[in-house]
Amino acid sequence: MGRLLDSTLDRGLIGYTTIGYQVRRRTNWPADPAAGSLAGKLAIVTGGSAGIGKATAAGLMSLGARVHIVVRDRERGEAAAAELARHAVGGDVRVDVCDVSSMRSVEKYAASFPGPLDVLIHNAGVMPPERAESVDGYEMGLATHVLGPHLLTRLLTPAMEAAGAARVIWVTSGGMYAHRLDPDELDSAPATYRPAAVYARTKRMQVALADEWARRQAAGPETVVNSMHPGWADTPGVAASLPTFRRLLGPSIRTPEQGADTVVWLAAAPEGGQVSGELWHDRMRRTKHYLPWTRETAADRKRLFDICDDLTGPAELSELSAVRATSGSDNSRRS
Repeated sequence: MGRLLDSTLDRGLIGYTTIGYQVRRRTNWPADPAAGSLAGKLAIVTGGSAGIGKATAAGLMSLGARVHIVVRDRERGEAAAAELARHAVGGDVRVDVCDVSSMRSVEKYAASFPGPLDVLIHNAGVMPPERAESVDGYEMGLATHVLGPHLLTRLLTPAMEAAGAARVIWVTSGGMYAHRLDPDELDSAPATYRPAAVYARTKRMQVALADEWARRQAAGPETVVNSMHPGWADTPGVAASLPTFRRLLGPSIRTPEQGADTVVWLAAAPEGGQVSGELWHDRMRRTKHYLPWTRETAADRKRLFDICDDLTGPAELSELSAVRATSGSDNSRRS
């Protein structure tokens, strides 16, 4: 496919639909990952009980990966894992309970994670209809999309270093294109809270954080960090939070599997391990800014990273050891 046509699809937003996916797949589509390419690899998928996360887990398992789906609700996670075990032939699946919006829960989970870790996928997402706060007092979207994943990446860095050439993938949203990063205004007041706008702003933060993680090689010199956006996919979150939008898209909305395709490809294909700090969509590198006024500076990205470090606190080894000692039984269960 010519670059002009490909760019036109995205600028017209048709590229975000199943039409864009099907057109690209029939033309200049990069090769699928080789069968068994993730055999012996361990992957974490947050928000893995439904939607894109569940489809991602299925795709990774079909390539031979051992997958840990990270969920808040064990019952929902167990149901998803049972279905994955029945239909995704190749790897195996475990259920890990962790509330990504809670820094204490993330610390406890990271302390108990066995490692080594080959693939870390930040997929968990929320869009509350009204402003809600996490247990730590942060706006829920900020806590779930930005602070929790940032802390989890930092705490699991030793596990990724132990694996060698690990990959970190942030699942963002094309909605972030309309928003600029302002590291001094991460939160939102109740009076100005708009669900879709706050969601998109935190997704812009994810792209900036992924860039900064890649620049610093903060997850280890052999680890690559990228972000991707899945287009408009039919997920439980979209159905619950954006029912009118979903109805307007109708049959042009993507399936969860189409939305998850690039995540799985980045996790398994050789190309996904060759570059770092890029944004991807439909297996191709994409611009991070269509609008000139949304461009942030390198100093903005650095400031965001440092603020996230400050808000999530240093990972003291003594504290993590105490968490490990008091965490009791393993929070994972094989399905």
